[in-house]
Amino acid sequence: MTIDRRKFIKSIGGTSAYLALAGIPFDGFAKKKTKHLTILHSNDLHSYLDPFPINDPKFPGMGGAARKASYINSVRKERGTQNLLVLDAGDIVQGSPYFNMYKGELEFKVMSKMGYDAATIGNHEFDNGLKELSKQLTHCNFPFICSNYDFTNTPLDGKTINYKIVDKNGIKIGIFGLGVELEGLVNKNKYGNTIYLDPIEKAAEYAHLLKVKEKCDLVICLSHLGYRYRSKKVSDTVIAKRSKNIDIIIGGHTHTFLDEAVKYQNSDGKDILICQAGCYGVKMGRIDYFFQKKSVKNQVKGHTIKISNNASRI
Repeated sequence: MTIDRRKFIKSIGGTSAYLALAGIPFDGFAKKKTKHLTILHSNDLHSYLDPFPINDPKFPGMGGAARKASYINSVRKERGTQNLLVLDAGDIVQGSPYFNMYKGELEFKVMSKMGYDAATIGNHEFDNGLKELSKQLTHCNFPFICSNYDFTNTPLDGKTINYKIVDKNGIKIGIFGLGVELEGLVNKNKYGNTIYLDPIEKAAEYAHLLKVKEKCDLVICLSHLGYRYRSKKVSDTVIAKRSKNIDIIIGGHTHTFLDEAVKYQNSDGKDILICQAGCYGVKMGRIDYFFQKKSVKNQVKGHTIKISNNASRI
């Protein structure tokens, strides 16, 4: 059988160009049968469903749920559902009249339509109290993952999960979630009998469970702890440096715009990435993970996308 050389080169051109940009030799990619997973992530959307006005001094013409949905759909078409994971790191609500009127229903329905796979709970999800939050979660077709909040004897009991394992094209992915301490940040009557559990301890527990016991190829922490602080308050950077078995932390809470994923060394001296996409949906994070089954070190690259009329890399 003969193969038209021009057609073959044309058919692989997009893939080889992308791998070259990511610093991955195409020859090695072909020989080692690398699998390519794309993760899109958001945080601190704060009910901003409409784009900012074109004359906004900080985010002119940026953001908007319709534009974000269009971008997610374009990536889903490009990569395929089995190669795409869409995640959120909390504070989905509170910040625009949509939340005042619909109490989260609209925001959760929009995210469900976009095809989110999972989210974690931010402090503003508690703003209308546990009973109302429990009611609004019925509008989600994706789970909320909370590993360090104990909701026993509250209206949220049984409404969240501690972790989730998903399979994407043969890549086994474990996801757990960490929330910020509520005392002093949220009124006690809003979170009731919720018990806050040490995020460092829970990170160690669930990362070990997912990586060692469940044999996950990739472990992701959805965090609403915040990127870093001048104080000793637990943050993503603290978790990264003191943890084992976590590959990627997707963060929120501090509205930190990380144009590129930041690499840290964990307690074993291994690489761990922290990613955060700012706030209000004006940017979205994209992580491209290239997995080789027998490789000691896989290739991963993270950056943010500006959400505007023409989503593009920043």
